[in-house]
Amino acid sequence: MAEVGLLPFARIALQVSRAVLPRYRSRFSKHQFTQPQLLAILCLMRYEDWTFREAEVRLGEHRELRQSLGLISVPDFTTLYRFLQRLNDQTIDRAVGETVRRLRGSLRRGRKRARVAVDATGLAQGAVSTFFVRRMHHHGQKPLPWRHWLKWVVVADLDQKFLLSQIARRGPWNDCANLPAVVETASQQTPIGLVLADAEFDSERNHTYIRKKLGAQSVIPAKRGKKTWRLRGVRAEMRRAFPQRIYRRRALIESVFSSVKRKLSARAPGRSLRTQMRQALLLGLSFNLYRLRHRHLFLSY
Repeated sequence: MAEVGLLPFARIALQVSRAVLPRYRSRFSKHQFTQPQLLAILCLMRYEDWTFREAEVRLGEHRELRQSLGLISVPDFTTLYRFLQRLNDQTIDRAVGETVRRLRGSLRRGRKRARVAVDATGLAQGAVSTFFVRRMHHHGQKPLPWRHWLKWVVVADLDQKFLLSQIARRGPWNDCANLPAVVETASQQTPIGLVLADAEFDSERNHTYIRKKLGAQSVIPAKRGKKTWRLRGVRAEMRRAFPQRIYRRRALIESVFSSVKRKLSARAPGRSLRTQMRQALLLGLSFNLYRLRHRHLFLSY
């Protein structure tokens, strides 16, 4: 369970949800629960790592939490599930953009162009404990027969340590070609001055996009391919004189992943790939809401 109280998080989640969603989906809705209320509950589920049934029970037990969300009654777990199925990526992206706007507005004056990093991490599909996995490997000397997992690609602001954009897909997968798309989405949220990425995103096309389209500096180690290959352009420059001192800040995105998995959750539950992807994107939104709740702690960066 996260260390911050539920009530402040619920209020912020409801405020952000109201800014990006209309009250009701159509005039024929039952008007029992609003869309912002349901989105805020989904963020609470990711924040506390609740299941749908646990969310229904906790809301029924917590009167102050219902008051913070403006709930007259408790939504059934099937109502939350159906709303998650109707939720699209564009709505979550708008909510992430709203959190970025509020977080960047609280940043002290001085740095106008953000320093960002691009990286990916894996999220578990279920709730199998790491102790069980280690015991299985210890006794059988074989890992669990998992062929796929959920890969979560993130663009993070390294100064305030929050998410600017994100995508999720089934792994394993090489996301080198996806860098322009996620960086473009991030650049719509805030101007970018520096992009750091690891060798997975090493590509002359990525360097060209970042430097010519965004007008930003790109630092990506040129490690793809054999050492005997003759490189050209920016990749040759990266191999000849790599800016190691600037690249050190890329490790801060690993701190972001660590914070997400320690404070919120390390999994994206769901039986279908679509549900798992929605859960991963909601996890990123919930982390930004957590940062928005504690924005006063990061003004010194």
